Amino acid sequence: MSEQRSVPVREHLLNLEPCRHGGLIQETSEKYGIPESEILDFSANFNPLGSPFEYPGSGLDFDEIIKNSLGKILEYPDNRYLEFREAAAKFVGLGVSPENIIPGNGSTEIIRLLVECVIEKGDKVLIPWPTFGEYEMQCRIMGAEIEYPSQEEIETLPDEVLEKAKILFICNPNNPTGKLRTRNQLKALAERCKAHKTLLYVDEAFIDLSDPAQSVADLTASNDYVFVMRSLTKAFAIPGVRMGFGIASPGMAGILNTARLSWNLGTIANAIGTALLNMEGGACSQYLEESRVAIREEGRLLKAKLDRVRGFEVGEVNVNYIFVDISGFMLDSGELSKRLAARGILVRDCANFQCLGKDFIRVAVRPAEENEKLIAAIGEVITEWGREQAKQELQHVIEKAAEEGIGGRKTCEYYPCHFEGQNCTFCFCPFYPCEDERTGGKWIKSSRGGKVWSCVDCHLVHKTEIAQQILDCLMHEGDTEELVKVAWKKVMEPIL
Repeated sequence: MSEQRSVPVREHLLNLEPCRHGGLIQETSEKYGIPESEILDFSANFNPLGSPFEYPGSGLDFDEIIKNSLGKILEYPDNRYLEFREAAAKFVGLGVSPENIIPGNGSTEIIRLLVECVIEKGDKVLIPWPTFGEYEMQCRIMGAEIEYPSQEEIETLPDEVLEKAKILFICNPNNPTGKLRTRNQLKALAERCKAHKTLLYVDEAFIDLSDPAQSVADLTASNDYVFVMRSLTKAFAIPGVRMGFGIASPGMAGILNTARLSWNLGTIANAIGTALLNMEGGACSQYLEESRVAIREEGRLLKAKLDRVRGFEVGEVNVNYIFVDISGFMLDSGELSKRLAARGILVRDCANFQCLGKDFIRVAVRPAEENEKLIAAIGEVITEWGREQAKQELQHVIEKAAEEGIGGRKTCEYYPCHFEGQNCTFCFCPFYPCEDERTGGKWIKSSRGGKVWSCVDCHLVHKTEIAQQILDCLMHEGDTEELVKVAWKKVMEPIL
């Protein structure tokens, strides 16, 4: 600690927790021995159609764009980025002009720029929870004091709270919950913020994958206290090329363009971004229209399947990701995420979002066949967990029987048992899944798709005399799994 405190930086930076971004696919591949090409990343919420360069109707040729820009890499870019700003204004529409546009190296740089230019140490900012963590990180770097109203409190924030705040951050649609505020709601909020001289920062990084009609980008023309951010990363599925832009009043945009880092867009990023924004149709291009339709249709199907998982409470589908409350599920977000990762499926563990704890995950909406793999993997995790629990329970039963002998478990949550005369020695069948229909068990259709083995019609191991014989076999010295096989052969096979 003493060595750290000798570092010549502002003291409040010493206790900042670093944010982890990127590298998860490579890390998962190395940890579990899964080829990177086989890993499905549901933690990253990009356009499920892929980039426009992979879309046949976009008219964009990636190789040609790169080839044309290579000839300019020996020159400094024009730091005004006139073509990019013109393309961005045309893409947004709504009367936005190039004078309103502030180019940025992705959304994080834009947040940093705005916060650097507005916040002084000790200023209060409002960051509704839960939401994108970079607002907090960039404000903490500048020494701001942060308050965390809930998302539900935003429309009814007291005047005195707004009066004291320098910035109010709104993500629309919100990340990670997917909540979409209407244009009218944000217009009313913008008027209140203007009256209290509180800057309303509206993050529209996902608006083009949701409902562009709810954008408030045009409010910046007449309101110095509205700032809107757009990102190309999400809508165009190009996270490796950092591009985005801010939209502000001409006066505000002029100051921010002066203050931003020179040449914050490299030549290649500038060329790619300009080409994407100039795509025919802009925000209403065939590519983005089809993207929104796919997200709505596949999102609803995915939500319906996730809703069938016991313990999942699934949020609304307004954008290309779904927020899931798993507080009623058997595993917390960390354990579920880890077990899915071992199967090559990455989901967003929301534990590091403000105030959420380990009760939430976020999953991206991807193409249908990939969504099916997510559902199947969740089913495998549930089965795996059930078997682990059964094994632990069996060991407990054996130990208790050795001390007390066989008997119905009055401490069992299902006591008295499911049917008359049932013995509750085995809450979990030691033979599950036996897959032998002579027991009365059978394959049934799973709510998550595919089939699952059901023991509903098998009562054999709940009969006292059979339970006793099984226990007699299991209580011998030796490996439990081998003893289970012996018990099946000696006890169950003769009965069947």
